[in-house]
Amino acid sequence: MQPSLAQIFWAFLVLGATAFGGPVAHFGYFRTEFVERRKWIDERGFADLVSLCQFLPGPASSQTGIAIGMIKGRWAGGIAAWLGFTTPAAIIMIGLGFGLSFAETSAGQGLVHGLKLAAVAVVAHALWGMARTACGDAVRASFAAVACILILFAGDAWFQLAVIALAAFAGSLILKDTPLDPANGTPTRGNRTAGFALLAVFLLMLFALPVVAESARSGNLDAFTSFFRVGSLVFGGGHVVLPLLEAEVVPTGWASTDAFLAGYGAAQAIPGPMFALTGYLCNVIDPGYGYLGGWTGGALAIVAVFLPSFLLLGATLPFWDALRSRDRIRAALSGVNAAVVGLMLAVLFTPVWTSSVHDTSDFATVVVAIVLLSFWRLPPWLVVMLAAVAGFLGV
Repeated sequence: MQPSLAQIFWAFLVLGATAFGGPVAHFGYFRTEFVERRKWIDERGFADLVSLCQFLPGPASSQTGIAIGMIKGRWAGGIAAWLGFTTPAAIIMIGLGFGLSFAETSAGQGLVHGLKLAAVAVVAHALWGMARTACGDAVRASFAAVACILILFAGDAWFQLAVIALAAFAGSLILKDTPLDPANGTPTRGNRTAGFALLAVFLLMLFALPVVAESARSGNLDAFTSFFRVGSLVFGGGHVVLPLLEAEVVPTGWASTDAFLAGYGAAQAIPGPMFALTGYLCNVIDPGYGYLGGWTGGALAIVAVFLPSFLLLGATLPFWDALRSRDRIRAALSGVNAAVVGLMLAVLFTPVWTSSVHDTSDFATVVVAIVLLSFWRLPPWLVVMLAAVAGFLGV
């Protein structure tokens, strides 16, 4: 049975308010919620979507959520998923002054620490589930191990993309995957003609917006163009977006280095997508530049940075079923899926584990959270809340 738009929005809103830990942790939350609990998408379809979104520019985890929404509810479903997942982070980042003052207190730091421990458990739980599917033999497990080791010693975002691309190439030559059965899979949706049109719109906006903004001399359009460009050119999402954002807002004088770093620090402690940092940045832009600022400006910036994701997914999903049903493509995806497990394993170690687990009580909290997720089957949001309370109380 297809979920309603309200159900899609609510499911992602809960995740947007509780999914701490960054993009890789978000994949864990999504898998637990939509593969295991709600069964909106099967394991194989989810792994393939993650692989697709790793290749597309933009925030990979948010794109995966948007794609799930599109599959279950077309464009309206994708918008509902995006609104639900992004709204909590957007509200926090645009109203940053309130968030920072609490996060600097001892109680706030304890709360954040508990949330980070919950993210460790969620990533570990998802990693185990994905590894059983994506690394079912020695060759695929070796793909994951090699990817993990390479990323641990050279974690640059572009290098991660190169590792995934190499896994796709090696997988297409070495691996054999079982054929995709359309009757049992999770079909994607979309019109191919519309897909070509959306790709054309994306390219037109990417190259024409700077020209129009330069001619119009509008602060609002200039800022919209800058954040659209960031959403179009960054691969991997998460922390990868920070250098591009810094280059757009600090040298131009829109925000000071101190203001940028303050927003970056706060973004580490919020749930949902880090791309919501753009809402904060546009809230602090000097009004003398002719920009709206405030809540309206922040919301406009968030729309601008996520708009490329909608256009690219709309251009890609209509062709996705046909592509992933081909033997060579399926073998390449099998290699990518194994490499993504390696990526998650590397990120589980650093920064998720190394920045969160400091002593015996932290480790005990993680163990309890994993048991609650894996064996008691508690929903992730409840486990996150319990871990937050434990951190707040200093347990």
